[in-house]
Amino acid sequence: MALSEERRASLLAYCRIEEPTAEELLTLEGLYDAAVGYLERAGVAEPEDGTTRRAQYDLCVNFMVLRDFDLRDAEVSGTITDNPAFRRLITQLKLSEPVSDSDTSGEG
Repeated sequence: MALSEERRASLLAYCRIEEPTAEELLTLEGLYDAAVGYLERAGVAEPEDGTTRRAQYDLCVNFMVLRDFDLRDAEVSGTITDNPAFRRLITQLKLSEPVSDSDTSGEG
């Protein structure tokens, strides 16, 4: 999943990276792919552009990318806690996932 220039710029702004190195760009792209894959396997499909669901989806992806970008070191000190607002957002996205035509066709 290649990042568009617009999406990359948005992600860099969220992560507060002003002048990324080539290595950081590769890392961000890999983390982006991992976040999108995570949401897909969690039952959250990528919403259409311009929707409020898309804004929520992008916020979840941004959060996961920044979290994983910050936790790249082999050793982590301090307490790591899960963000309850992030968990609620993923739950809302999962529960509001549109029903596909195949789910309502009655065939099975």
